[in-house]
Amino acid sequence: METTLKDGDHCTVVGGTHKGKSGTVRDINLSKTGHITITVEQQNGVCFKTLGKNVVVQTKA
Repeated sequence: METTLKDGDHCTVVGGTHKGKSGTVRDINLSKTGHITITVEQQNGVCFKTLGKNVVVQTKA
């Protein structure tokens, strides 16, 4: 199941350096190499960048 990632979505990181962290998608970019990179803002206000492939969008139950 593929979900479109968009600004404001709540997500959880499932791979890479930030695995296990979650937050709100704040910025989505396409790198020169063709990879999607996103900025995630955690609830405590700390932001980090990660690859879109490492993120799962949290759906509201």
